[in-house]
Amino acid sequence: MAIKLKTKVALGGLFLFALLILVGAVSFFYFNRLAEDSKEIVKDNYETLNYSRDMLKELDMLNSKDSVRGFSNFEKHLQLQEDNITEPGEKEMTESLRKHFNQLRQQGLTDSLPSLIREDISGIMQVNLQAIDKKNLAVQASAQQAKTIITICLTICLLLGFTFLFNFPSLVASPIASLTEGIKAIADKNYGQRIHLNRKDEFGDLANAFNSMAEKLDEYEHSNLSKILFEKQRAEAVINSLKDASIGIDKKGMVLFANQQALQLLSLKEPEIIGLSQEEVKKRNDLFRFLVNEQSNSPFKIVVEGKENYFTKEIVDLTHEGQPSGVVIVLKNITPFKELDVAKTNFIATVSHELKTPLASSDFSLKLLEDERVGTLTPEQKELVQNLKEDNKRLLRILSELLDMSQVESGKIQLNLQEVQPWGIIDKALASVQNAAKQKNISIQKQIADNIPAIKADADKTAWVLNNFLTNAIRYSTESGEIIVNIQQEGNNVQFAVQDFGKGIDPQFKDKIFDRYFKIPGTKEGTGLGLAICKEFIEAQGGTITVDSDYGKGSRFSFMLPIY
Repeated sequence: MAIKLKTKVALGGLFLFALLILVGAVSFFYFNRLAEDSKEIVKDNYETLNYSRDMLKELDMLNSKDSVRGFSNFEKHLQLQEDNITEPGEKEMTESLRKHFNQLRQQGLTDSLPSLIREDISGIMQVNLQAIDKKNLAVQASAQQAKTIITICLTICLLLGFTFLFNFPSLVASPIASLTEGIKAIADKNYGQRIHLNRKDEFGDLANAFNSMAEKLDEYEHSNLSKILFEKQRAEAVINSLKDASIGIDKKGMVLFANQQALQLLSLKEPEIIGLSQEEVKKRNDLFRFLVNEQSNSPFKIVVEGKENYFTKEIVDLTHEGQPSGVVIVLKNITPFKELDVAKTNFIATVSHELKTPLASSDFSLKLLEDERVGTLTPEQKELVQNLKEDNKRLLRILSELLDMSQVESGKIQLNLQEVQPWGIIDKALASVQNAAKQKNISIQKQIADNIPAIKADADKTAWVLNNFLTNAIRYSTESGEIIVNIQQEGNNVQFAVQDFGKGIDPQFKDKIFDRYFKIPGTKEGTGLGLAICKEFIEAQGGTITVDSDYGKGSRFSFMLPIY
């Protein structure tokens, strides 16, 4: 059974992995054994030496006034030693130490007993020191043995690995070299080239596929002219069947093709455009000149048979062997979508306008209900009336935003551009948000640079934008927080900025924050239109709008307007 190349590579990788595991396992075994031996020395002997040292120290303290404490501490260390007897002869010395210590507690300090106790402790220490020396020699021998075995194992694995790495690449490189030679021959149009690989893996399949391809190319190379003409006619039929108007131009500027939809829009016939240079056609046809020269992809209008149609242009670059070979201009008819968009905009504007009147009327009725001259309301009724007022305000705000957006979409933004003082816009915006800021005990700081010049702007719409920034900053700031309003000159523009220190904007939503109807997930308030309208208002005045945010630390919304 033939082994596939994928299986061979997998087995080779498995072999190297097995060598790695073998070296690691041997090393781990010996390192673990050395660690256990060292741990045994510490546990069995080093602790006994510590106990013996502490007992000698306590024995020297028995002559002091606090002899009771000394006997107690000596007893504690002696018990620990009795539980840690590990060496031959250590048990007898420990029992002798216990005997002499008991006599010392019964008879008191005499000339002979402390000396006997010291001899017993010294004997115990001597036994453990000799054991440490012996075990240390054994550990060194084990370490040397481990070093030798690991070195031998590593050397064998390295030899096997180098042998494998030296021989394995030829398994892949040799057939690749043959395939490379064959591909170069095909590139030189030597379609008689064949590759012969006596293999049953993927390279063998690739060689067979290459030979089949070369055979087909050889057939195509010797095909007759009628077949080429047939393919040309079929390509022309495909082009003419495209629903979108399409015009092909080669890299020399010659018009290669134009389907029937394109000819109808241009009001031209095939001999008047196909095979001619684009410069010649541009002189005789305004629409063609617009399509070639205009770089913008914005929708544009074309009147066809007395009816307005809207199109978008798409330019597809063609390449051959990595080099530009021409372009295809594709016109997509978006008239139905444009009509639906206009109808949607008109519907929103009509409904919003019609709803504002009854809402204003209901708001007036609610104010009458709060007037005590009409009647006194219970606390529950006052709460219901207050909730209704809040709902009315929210609906009125949504309708106002929808009306503003309908103006934007219909291109009917009415601007009153004039000379405006920046500080006046700041004062107007701050006056409308003072109550909201006081409710959260938020401090709003103004940072206005000296000698700020007047700007060319619509005061009401610019104040509306700044008010929207401040409202959002208050909404997302914490209680007793701070907001900074900054005005400074930037070249030929004046920059307005609102900085808050709230939760900020997640980086993944930063690029969408000015999109229509976009709301950050988890946000309950708002319609997703406010910032989109701000962007339209500022750009309609020739300005720019930006946002900078550090997630978890706050956001800074800003816009710039030109100096008057």
